[in-house]
Amino acid sequence: MSGFLKIASDYKNWNVYRKAVIISDVTEMFIRRAFTEKNRTIDQMRPAARSCKQNIVEGVSDATVSAEVCIKLIGIARGSVRELMEDYEDYLRQNDYEIWRGNDKRVVLTRQYCMRHDDTKEFTEKCRERSNETVANIMITQIRQMDAMLAKLLQRIEHSFIEEGGIKENMSAVRRSRRGY
Repeated sequence: MSGFLKIASDYKNWNVYRKAVIISDVTEMFIRRAFTEKNRTIDQMRPAARSCKQNIVEGVSDATVSAEVCIKLIGIARGSVRELMEDYEDYLRQNDYEIWRGNDKRVVLTRQYCMRHDDTKEFTEKCRERSNETVANIMITQIRQMDAMLAKLLQRIEHSFIEEGGIKENMSAVRRSRRGY
C-alpha cells in the first residue's frame, strides 16, 4: 500500500455532475419564464437545483478524507433534487397541466434523449423552444434519472468503503506497514 488518500477524479467529467448542471441551468431558465418575481416557488426551486449540484461537488471533494461526509452530501443532493421534482409536479398540477406518466411515449423519448445528451447549453436551448408544461415534464424525467444515478453513486461509495475501508483504517495500515508490522 503506497498511500491512504483516495483523491477523487475531476467531478466535472462525471455524468452525474453534468446532469446536475443541466438541471440547475434549465431550472433557472424555467423559473425566470414561468413565475413572476414575487412567487415564493422560486425561493424553493432555485436553491434545490443549486443544492443538488453543489453537494455533488462538495461530496466528491470531501470523499478524499471522509466517506461518511461524502455519503451525507450525496444524500443531501438526492433530497434536493427530489424536492425540485415535487416543485415541478406541483407546477403542473396547480396549472391544470398534464403530468406525463412513465409509459407515455413522450417520457420514453425524453428518457432516451436525456441518457445520450449532457451538454447544458444544447439542452437549455432545446427547452427554451418548448412550452412550460413540456419543460416541466422533461425536467421531471431528467430528475428521475438523476435520482437513480445518485442512488447508484451512493451504492458505489458504500461498496468501496466495505471493500477498501475508510481513511482512518488506511492511514493506520500504511503506518503499520512503514514500521514493519
